[in-house]
Amino acid sequence: MAEATRKLLIATTNPKKCREMGEILKAANLNLELVTLEAFPNAPEVDETGETFMENAHLKALAGVRHTGLTVISDDGGLCIDALDGQPGVKSHRFLGENTSFVEKMTRIFEMMETVTEERRTCRFQCAVVIATAEGQTFECMGVCEGRVGYEMRGQYGFGYDPLFVLPDGRHMAELTPEEKHTLSHRGKALACAVKVLQQLFP
Repeated sequence: MAEATRKLLIATTNPKKCREMGEILKAANLNLELVTLEAFPNAPEVDETGETFMENAHLKALAGVRHTGLTVISDDGGLCIDALDGQPGVKSHRFLGENTSFVEKMTRIFEMMETVTEERRTCRFQCAVVIATAEGQTFECMGVCEGRVGYEMRGQYGFGYDPLFVLPDGRHMAELTPEEKHTLSHRGKALACAVKVLQQLFP
């Protein structure tokens, strides 16, 4: 691609997710100008009607390309709890309503899991990433992080459901520094795959 088009739009309206994606992509030294949706205040709101994380990531990426003509990276992800039949899943952000705080969402999950035994508290974070170009190409990446639902919220880092998610080593996701989280998390793994795609697109 020409030097003039070395721009990549991070298509998310979630500022914490945008910062996390930006940190991971910057650390990869791709020599790209990262642009956010803040630069496009008239960008349309994307209705996340997909039945999977990947479908929603496609919707956001393609909407970004249509509006800006740039190469776009978008993601969709969430928490899937086995004992709750995969909930909150694709509705992770909308669980109990978009305006409900994550502390309230997590408190409700603890209540729903009150009688669930330790061995049945398995869950995973999943993250689907889609890269779409103005030329009509799309690329998919997926990242998964296995864990368990804890019994309390712990940690001051991260966001979303990180405080309730217990990693195999016993730490809660929100206890990891950003640098540690990027190497272990679902988003970190999906973006490691995406970096390889971007290296091909922007040699």
